[in-house]
Amino acid sequence: MSQHTTVSLQDLCIGYGTSEKRERIVAQHLHAELHSGELTCLLGANGIGKSTLLRTLAAFQPKLDGDIIVDGQSIDSYTQRQQSKMIGIVLTERPEVQQLTVEALVSMGRQPYTGFFGKCKEDDVKAVNEAIEAVNISALRHRWFYTLSDGERQKVMIAKTIAQQTPIIYLDEPTAFLDFPSKVEMMRLLRRISQQQDKTVFLSTHDITLALQLADQLWLMLADGLHTGTPRELADDGTLNQYLTGTGITLNQEDLTLKIQ
Repeated sequence: MSQHTTVSLQDLCIGYGTSEKRERIVAQHLHAELHSGELTCLLGANGIGKSTLLRTLAAFQPKLDGDIIVDGQSIDSYTQRQQSKMIGIVLTERPEVQQLTVEALVSMGRQPYTGFFGKCKEDDVKAVNEAIEAVNISALRHRWFYTLSDGERQKVMIAKTIAQQTPIIYLDEPTAFLDFPSKVEMMRLLRRISQQQDKTVFLSTHDITLALQLADQLWLMLADGLHTGTPRELADDGTLNQYLTGTGITLNQEDLTLKIQ
């Protein structure tokens, strides 16, 4: 599959307020691209603006200036329904769902096509089954969602987004609340989805060790702006060392592993 640009940031300014009244600018003059078939990880210190950027890309909050081009056109030109067919979102907040099975919750990913109370047709059922198989949660299909572990819940929410069949998936700290083996499993799953289904998968994370090993591309938010590139490129140009300065952590340039001093 040939990779192509699915999302492009063009002199983007993010923050709080409106384009007329900017209450607080978090970051500006952002230029970057996301591509199909790639897993891209967003890194940065707490408070630097990762969540603000992710929410702006997902159209959960307005951009202050510049533009976000999605599949060749401005995100402003999409209706909400059109956006829901282009972009799937998995948030950090764990939904409190009591009376839904895993299968029923994954089926909710079909709402952009069926409507909220719409009945799943043959194509919808097929999409749900394929999503459940892709995330390897067939054994959980008939379990109540509220009985699942944190890792299982995350997989279900990812399956719901896959069932939505969007070319772009955004995730806000999908490995939060997970133990280390589950973090590794989750990141490998997301990378496999991006490659096998030719999707653009973009996630914010604090797990720099896993990002260095598994991400195709990194977006690193620093005080002087947004830096993008492969893990190797950002290691070789010194950007990663700039990020780690003063943390007591050093980067092994050869194998991109971290060492605590």
